[in-house]
Amino acid sequence: MKKKKFKRISLAGLAFSALLVLSACTQKGVTGKSTGLWNQIVFGFAQIIHWLSFGGSIGLGIILITLIIRAALMPLMNLQIKSSQKTQELQPQIKALQAQFPGKDMESRRQLQDATQKLYAENKVNPYAGCFPVLLQMPFLWALYQALVNVDFVKIWNVPTKFFWLDLTVKDTTFVLPILAAVFTFLSSYLMMKSAPERNSMTLGMTIAMPFFIFFMAMNFSAGVSLYWVISNAFQVFQTMVIANPWKIIAARDAKQQAVIDKEKARERALKKAKKK
Repeated sequence: MKKKKFKRISLAGLAFSALLVLSACTQKGVTGKSTGLWNQIVFGFAQIIHWLSFGGSIGLGIILITLIIRAALMPLMNLQIKSSQKTQELQPQIKALQAQFPGKDMESRRQLQDATQKLYAENKVNPYAGCFPVLLQMPFLWALYQALVNVDFVKIWNVPTKFFWLDLTVKDTTFVLPILAAVFTFLSSYLMMKSAPERNSMTLGMTIAMPFFIFFMAMNFSAGVSLYWVISNAFQVFQTMVIANPWKIIAARDAKQQAVIDKEKARERALKKAKKK
């Protein structure tokens, strides 16, 4: 089990390290003349935003590219969510195995690891399958974020930056976008947590802490970046309701448990009738 946790931490560390490298490679004031492959990718995303800014509305361009990228990545998110659900469903059985092999010696750990791997194999679950879709999505989402932060749309294309009451190049002093970004972040995490058969303190802590983190980040970034976070997290809420509606999952789980109970009761009734005869 510790080896699996180490692998997950290694994957997360690798992804974080990659983001740091990409951040270091990205310059402020990226243009079409900027050197470096990553800078050109970032500028390419900025060009797409500009092309999608119908009627000169850069806000519309941000909304459309966010929706397009999120929709294109939806199959990967589907894989991630389904894999996460399968792993969550096995948590009660994994805890039972941990209780069965509580020892800290090497032999007990080996038995626990073998039993856990057997459980995963029997249920056709790969506990790492949910990590790879996340890693594949990150470059696209990070390039879009970097385009909003490091490309000067006004200087390059002389586009108007007004979107409704907002100036997308400065902070949203009305706090509307930071609040919406926090609300959709919470809803996205809450919906995923609600369908879990068991909840741990780490998941609960992240569900509570992340909205505050996003709110304070959105307060200090330009309204254009905040708009991206709002649309991205709102789409994630929609996506979760379509792919992994927690109320449907809970209802299906309850129905499955009830079917097992009904089957056991039917067996007991049959045994009683057989004894009477």
